[in-house]
Order: sequence, then structure tokens, then C-alpha cells
Amino acid sequence: MPRTPRALLLVLGLLGPGPALAQAPAPPSPAVVAPSYQVDPFWPKPLPHRWGIGQAAGVAVDGRDHIWVIQRPRTMTKDELGAAQTPPWSECCIAAPAVIEFDPDGNVVQGWGGPGHHPSWPENEHGIYVDARDNVWIGGNGANDHVILKFTRDGKFLLQIGIKGETGGSNDPARLGRPADVEVDEAAREIYVADGYGNRRVIVFDADTGAYKRHWGAYGEKPPADDPLAAYRPGEATANPPRFFRNPVHCVRLARDGLLYVCDRGNDRIQVFQKDGRFVREIVVAPETLQSGSVWDIDFLPDPRQSVLLAADGTNNKVWLLHRSDGGLLGAFGRSGRNAGEFHWVHNMAVDSRGNVFTTEVDNAKRAQRFRLISQLPR
Repeated sequence: MPRTPRALLLVLGLLGPGPALAQAPAPPSPAVVAPSYQVDPFWPKPLPHRWGIGQAAGVAVDGRDHIWVIQRPRTMTKDELGAAQTPPWSECCIAAPAVIEFDPDGNVVQGWGGPGHHPSWPENEHGIYVDARDNVWIGGNGANDHVILKFTRDGKFLLQIGIKGETGGSNDPARLGRPADVEVDEAAREIYVADGYGNRRVIVFDADTGAYKRHWGAYGEKPPADDPLAAYRPGEATANPPRFFRNPVHCVRLARDGLLYVCDRGNDRIQVFQKDGRFVREIVVAPETLQSGSVWDIDFLPDPRQSVLLAADGTNNKVWLLHRSDGGLLGAFGRSGRNAGEFHWVHNMAVDSRGNVFTTEVDNAKRAQRFRLISQLPR
């Protein structure tokens, strides 16, 4: 397998004012232009029932273009839970359910889940995914969160993969290691897991039974021993590409053409695979980025070719717009801040059928935002 990446996105000088950008050696085709986005400051609508939310850890879009957010009720402060104190400190708020479904206009459709909803409910909620059959999959990255849980859209439990409180390392076929996110291949009835915060791999299971299928690490190789790693060095992803994933392996996304995209967040890169784990190429994103890495989540523009790859970067607090075929830089939106359209630890993202982008933020930002596509989708 080649050691030299075939497609590189080099984004330099991001820690100072006015970042300088350098594109891949092969520039994007002129036929693909950066989509234009505008934040919608009125999405979502105010939550009902005096609900408030904690860290907004994940977001997904279903076949109805409904938006699903998973949030962390236990991260709300006492001040934010003023109405829940005895006696009440203030009129608002109480903790919303961990899983909230919104319609496209931002109205709450329903909410369910949270501590006590299931014996293996995660200590720290993380990713959420809604498959084509309206099943809702969630994970967690708490110290004992070594499971993926599958529910119906109204919160009825269906399946558990992994064992709460038990992990066995990156080559254990049955136990997970703080899984971050999932994606279901509907045709093959397989679920791909970004595993994750404890392990350093992609692992695949039967989506109906939970039976193990296969797993792999960086470059499609067997994951090495889960020994402590030296800290990432600026530019390492291009100068000396690591032969391993760093924690966290933060996302998996399956394109329509069957390519699987994996967020190797700590290594500032996206690795691309065939479904069987054969390595195809990698895209390096902002390789000077330290702290928590540059690739937190990805999704695709919904034109027929899925020509644009969108990458949420919670360290630089941007959404990068990349040419999917070669990783070339097309543009970006967002910056660090608290105003509408700005980000503080943008954590996950999802794109609806019209190309609108939905983002969620953790740490103390605790919000979801919508960015409306204001240009036309490519044909």
C-alpha cells in the first residue's frame, strides 16, 4: 500500500490572523465550485416544556429531512437547570430528553432517551445516526461506554452491540472501545463503526444481528497494539504519515459510490477505503493543527456525484469545503466565536437532501445551528 497520499489538502497558518491557504497539486475541476451558505439564526425554534440542552454531541438527518440531535443532559449546569432546583432558582429550565427530533422548520417533533432509558445508556452521549428503516443508533464516549444501541424512531430498544464496561482492544472482534459514530450500509445490512475514543479502528457488524464481520486500522492494515502514542507533531500527516489511527477515530461516512470515509481526527486527515477495508487514498486537512485535530465529522453535498465533501473542524472552528474526487480546497465557512454562524467546538454535522448543513457544538457552546444552502446544487 502506498505511503504517499494521492490527494492532499494543505491548509497552513491557521493559528494566526488571516490564514494562508495552499491547495492540492492537482487543482479542483472548474466544474465544481464552492457552495454558498448562510446561517439561519431562527433555527431551531424555541424548545417547548421549559427544556434546555447540554452539550449537543451529534446530529443526523433522516429520510423525511427531519433533524435528530443527541445532547448530554448531564452537562447542564445548575444555573441552566434553574427550574429543576428545589426550590426553583428561576423559571427555566429542565433537562430535555437526550434525543430530540426536529422537523425541517425547527419545530420539536418528539424527544426521548437519557439516563435510565436503557441499562447501557451511555454515560456521555456521542454520535447519532438514523438509517433508511428509521432505526436510531447512538454511541457514547464515557469511560464505560463500549456499546452501540439501536432503537426505533420512538425510542423502543432493538439491539445492543458490545458490552457496557468491557473493552478488549483494537483487535477484539466482540467488544468495542468507546465508539464515536456509525453508518449503515442498507443494501448489505452492515453497520460501520468508528471505534473510536478507546480503540483505533473501523469495525463492521451485521446491522440486524450484531454479528462481527471485519475490522481494520489505518491504510487497511491490522491495528497495532494499543500502546500510548507520542503527541502529534505539526505537519506529521504530510511529512511522515502515521501508519495508525489516533484517538479518536471520530466518524465514518459511506458515499453513494461505495467509498467509506473515516475521520482520523488526531492525525488531521480523512482516510478513504473500499467497503472491504482496502485503502484508496487520504485527504490531509490543516496538517499544522494540534489540540484535538482538524477532522471531527464529514458529510457530502447531495448532488448526483456528491461532488463536495464537507468537513467539520472543531479545533479551527470551520467547515471546510473540499472537492471530493481529489481533496482540493474549495472554501470554508465559520470561525471561532459565539455569534450565529460562528462555532465553539463544532462537533458533528449532517446535510439534508437540499444541501442545508446542520451542526452541533460541545464544550460550553451547547447548541445546534442550520446553514442554508443559498447557491444551486451541481447537476
